[in-house]
Amino acid sequence: MAENKIINVHLFGEEVGRIGLESDGKRSSFQFNPTFLERSTFRNAFPETGILKRTRYVQMFSQFDNETFKGIPPQFADSLPDLFGSIVFKAWLETNEINNISVLEQLAYMGNRGMGALEYRQSKQFPKDATINLDEIVQVLKEVLNLKKTTAQKNLNSEALINIFKIGTSAGGARPKILISEHKASGKVIPGDLETSNTYNHFLVKLAIDDEVGYPREVVEYCYARLLRKSGIRMMESKLIDDKHFATLRFDRQDGEKKHVLTATGLTGWDFKDPVNSSYENLFRLCSFLKVPHAQSEELFRRMVFNVVYGNLDDHLKNHSFIYDQHTDSWELSPVYDVTFSLNPLLNFKNLQRALSINGKRANITKADLLKVADEFTIKNPEGVINEIRSLKDELIALFEEHDIPEPAIQGIAKHLVALE
Repeated sequence: MAENKIINVHLFGEEVGRIGLESDGKRSSFQFNPTFLERSTFRNAFPETGILKRTRYVQMFSQFDNETFKGIPPQFADSLPDLFGSIVFKAWLETNEINNISVLEQLAYMGNRGMGALEYRQSKQFPKDATINLDEIVQVLKEVLNLKKTTAQKNLNSEALINIFKIGTSAGGARPKILISEHKASGKVIPGDLETSNTYNHFLVKLAIDDEVGYPREVVEYCYARLLRKSGIRMMESKLIDDKHFATLRFDRQDGEKKHVLTATGLTGWDFKDPVNSSYENLFRLCSFLKVPHAQSEELFRRMVFNVVYGNLDDHLKNHSFIYDQHTDSWELSPVYDVTFSLNPLLNFKNLQRALSINGKRANITKADLLKVADEFTIKNPEGVINEIRSLKDELIALFEEHDIPEPAIQGIAKHLVALE
């Protein structure tokens, strides 16, 4: 491969192939390891959605030079958190007056600690003329991991969470998140990118450390999580830590195993920031292409109705994921995540646009729009689902009151709930 930067990709202990990045960062390449292609297992781990082809030859990509994919194929860009890096690593970059780090260097730093099951390892062919020598990346990673191993806490509380947050995490997003693992027997808490063992519960935690918005966002999301389960929608178990931090079990760590997870964006290359392909109809088509059980397509309809009724506008393509089962070589819809009231209920909003369109519309969604989608994708009893979801509004208000959500915030959310009459 002619690129001057290369990194190896691994999955379930097997080398999948190599990603290359040209020096300008605008064009990348990928080449499957022939041994991986010859395997009788994992054949569907990278579905042929028009991006990666099952071939021994080098595949070149120039269409992903944007903020979402950073030049590399979407399946691997999915491994990057939205806001890359640990605090320690960022401090190291600043100390060394390094402003830019390539996407492959980021993947090298993530190594085997990222979300999902894909792992990234230094290629022996990686040259020494890169912005940062990968040997340095590996050394800094060792220092970070050594520091993390000394941060075990006795109890799961705010102090423990903040101490872990101080050394960073491999989770990303606009709001502060950390990954933690809690020992099932002792209750000891460690950073969540060190262990996959079934002796731990593995959580993603959204920290309540920003009170400038005037209402407890993490508690509101917990109320939504409880309502989701009442709605017959699959979501991992969740809880509040110290009555304010929202913690949910990770679906990419189950039964002591890493789970291979890709978002709708990662599977297809549909940029979640681009409205062109951002529709629920495309999600239903993706379910059909991946041959997920039809019952899960019906659950997707239920999720769509829930998001419309309860004001979750931020239901973009990266907030819908699929889980690969390496034992059956098949895909299924992941449990739901990142579902909450998307706006600040203490502010007034006039133009409410959805991330995903429904029947070609991003605002003023009606019952007729939902029924049209249901008819197109053979959803059973859609009217019954709609009636069931909207009948839970009083239960949401009761959950808010149970968790002492301020009355102005309750009223602000209530006025944006959609009746779908």
